[in-house]
Amino acid sequence: MGEQVLRVTVWNENVHETTEPEVAERYPEGIHGAIAQGLLDDHGDGIRVRTATLADPEHGLTEDVLASTDVLTWWGHKAHQQVSDEVVDRVQQHVLAGMGLVVLHSGHLSKIFRRLLGTTCNLNWRSEQDRELVWTVDPTHPIARGVPHPIVIDRQEMYGEFFDIPAPDELIFISSFTGGEVFRSGCTFRRGNGKIFYFSPGDQAFPVYHHPDVRRVIANGVAWAAPAGQRTVPTLRNRPVGWFE
Repeated sequence: MGEQVLRVTVWNENVHETTEPEVAERYPEGIHGAIAQGLLDDHGDGIRVRTATLADPEHGLTEDVLASTDVLTWWGHKAHQQVSDEVVDRVQQHVLAGMGLVVLHSGHLSKIFRRLLGTTCNLNWRSEQDRELVWTVDPTHPIARGVPHPIVIDRQEMYGEFFDIPAPDELIFISSFTGGEVFRSGCTFRRGNGKIFYFSPGDQAFPVYHHPDVRRVIANGVAWAAPAGQRTVPTLRNRPVGWFE
């Protein structure tokens, strides 16, 4: 990337926030807003961030948007099946061409993640306000930069093994929970020219995306997933609208 500004699109289905008052209170700018702010706080002038949601035309993921996106982050939960297959096709093509993808929490069941990984991506879960400890198992990895060992999340949904994913290219974090479960909570994959990072902490029922260490991991993941070189995707003539400054 050199000195180029990192261009990130933060995608969120934005269903819980618009239908459940307690989630809207927890995330008044939406989960996407909290994630976007965390990226801006970490990267400063080195990043431009815009957001897109399920309700936007073409889910906010038009060809022009994706062509001008270096890294796409993805959060979904209730509405995976409402995501258009045409949009999933488009996102897949851009990942294979080199766009980075950061999949968060229940995005493990999203159409795009399942398609790129080729497995069910099912896991065990329990939502009883568990304490989660996120342990770094690869401290030399760029995504682990500046991350404490462990990250302590006082209240969180439990995600546990077995997690039906292919063997990750890199395992960076594992989590343990008060019930004794463990989970591969931070791992990477490569598909085509694109890099994928999955990071599990972040249920809508808890304020996890306000946690500074979780924000740091996501910011590191976005920087890691950025394309290493030029992508074979269309170039826009004009700067796209909707950027957060």
